[in-house]
Amino acid sequence: MDENQVSNKVIGAAIEVHRTLGPGLLESIYENALAYELELRHIGLRRQMDIPVVYKGRRLEGHFRVDVLVADSVIVEVKAIDCLLEVHKAQLLTYLRLVDKRLGLLINFNAPVLSRSIRRVVNNL
Repeated sequence: MDENQVSNKVIGAAIEVHRTLGPGLLESIYENALAYELELRHIGLRRQMDIPVVYKGRRLEGHFRVDVLVADSVIVEVKAIDCLLEVHKAQLLTYLRLVDKRLGLLINFNAPVLSRSIRRVVNNL
């Protein structure tokens, strides 16, 4: 599957989670439910991946965590907040650059209509 096919499957799974649980829960609950829904659909994923940060050739102390990496191609950043901000999009773009991936999905489950709270973020590499 290419990134667009993967992202379509992730969005479908996220909509199912949102339809079942609704808004108002913690991010960790939505992340767990999304991971389970993707597993039910036989889509490979890795959760809470520790990623080292390299600055000018030197590996820095500390790391960051990617919420979900789906099919080794799409990063999913799960949120449960009042509204998505530009800084959330910038954060996901930074993650994409650091792990050399092209597509990420920013999904805010704390919304009455989930489809209005999904942002595609593209790293043009």
